[in-house]
Amino acid sequence: MPLHEGADAKDGRQHLSVNPFYGEADPVAGMATAPPRHTLPDGPTAPRAAYQLVHDELMLDGNSRLNLATFVTTWMEPHADVLMAECRDKNMIDKDEYPRTADLEQRCVAMLADLWHAPDPTAAVGCSTTGSSEACMLAGMALKRRWSRANADRYPARARPNLVMGANVQVCWEKFCTFWEVEARQVPMRGDRFHLDGESAAALCDENTIGVVAVLGSTFDGSYEPVAEICAALDGLQERTGLNIPVHVDAASGGMIAPFLDPDLVWDFQLPRVASVNTSGHKYGLVYPGVGWALWRDRQALPEELVFHVDYLGGDMPTFALNFSRPGAQVVAQYYTFLRLGRDGYRAVQQTTRDVARSLADRIGALGDFRLLTRGDELPVFAFTTADGVTDFDVFDVSRRMRERGWLLPAYTFPPDREDLSVLRIVCRNGFSHDLSDLFVADLERLLPELRAQGGPLGGRAGRDTAFHH
Repeated sequence: MPLHEGADAKDGRQHLSVNPFYGEADPVAGMATAPPRHTLPDGPTAPRAAYQLVHDELMLDGNSRLNLATFVTTWMEPHADVLMAECRDKNMIDKDEYPRTADLEQRCVAMLADLWHAPDPTAAVGCSTTGSSEACMLAGMALKRRWSRANADRYPARARPNLVMGANVQVCWEKFCTFWEVEARQVPMRGDRFHLDGESAAALCDENTIGVVAVLGSTFDGSYEPVAEICAALDGLQERTGLNIPVHVDAASGGMIAPFLDPDLVWDFQLPRVASVNTSGHKYGLVYPGVGWALWRDRQALPEELVFHVDYLGGDMPTFALNFSRPGAQVVAQYYTFLRLGRDGYRAVQQTTRDVARSLADRIGALGDFRLLTRGDELPVFAFTTADGVTDFDVFDVSRRMRERGWLLPAYTFPPDREDLSVLRIVCRNGFSHDLSDLFVADLERLLPELRAQGGPLGGRAGRDTAFHH
């Protein structure tokens, strides 16, 4: 989350602006004066007035349904809204007090273990998290602990442990390496290769490597990393050197796409080298934020010493998490969605989303002003840049101008060594329909004549004000 430094020194206004209609007749419950902006008010505010003040400020947020940058779910059925409201007071950690909620969590783990071809779904272990970032941290901790246990006799004298990944990983992996003192060995992008491959991964591994992270669905362009190829390269490395390097699959998005739309793709626990997998329930799992899932193929993959057994709330409750108290509503919503859709329902929803992405990509490619990097045929996500020869505008101009029409269209520069490449990216989610994509294309087509008449990009590097960051 962003860090805030308190009141803006440039803001001379110390109080919120209050519409007189918001006041109450009761001078105690009402608002004789406007509440302060950056300090607690001296007394209570009437509930209707407090609601209206907050509601009015939130009107300036963007429309989440038009946010083409976010992967998170922005629409659920009214029935799910009701269930979540009924469970918002339940603490997920208190399994003795809320045993049915705890049971629903375990059912979800079992369903995912089956979906991801765990050798024995009943033996797979897993947990819900606040999102994929926490799930990745837990998976990384397990990798490091397994490596340190295997090297306990030599560990104090050894070099710093390392984790191999592509430069396209989500920032949570860089956080993990920083927080847990692990060297992040990142494979840079090369030419038209925008993610990790088997040869590059194996080349960076040594006796200090705790694991390799493969991403099933890069946030930069929506492409799958070749998990089977990476595992095969590590198999070859073990044959040559004896190094047995486990793989974690960061399937934050692809873990809820590939099983339904790409059933023949081998990427999960079918590969013996895959020790753990995570996904985001609040992305293509179709649940509001925040819920994620982390699974290990068996109990040997998750060191027991990382699991805490807590009994002060009643009973023996094993827990593996970075936090403690958290709401149970999202877990309930995940189970509802699994129950509501089933395999066929998920397949229909995800196929529709991919169809929208592919159709939209083709239409943008046909405009002639853009070059597609991906086409939405893996994740329902695609990236594109300006076509060769387009000099009157750049991707940042497109992003800025589309924002004027309500569309949040991210523009960003690729990581090393393709920092010369700047792209736009569209994430298609459930709720982004063919009708909305028609409106998007119509707005883009309406805007292009103005962009072509600019005579050159307006801002350059200094003008990149899209406020989007990986």
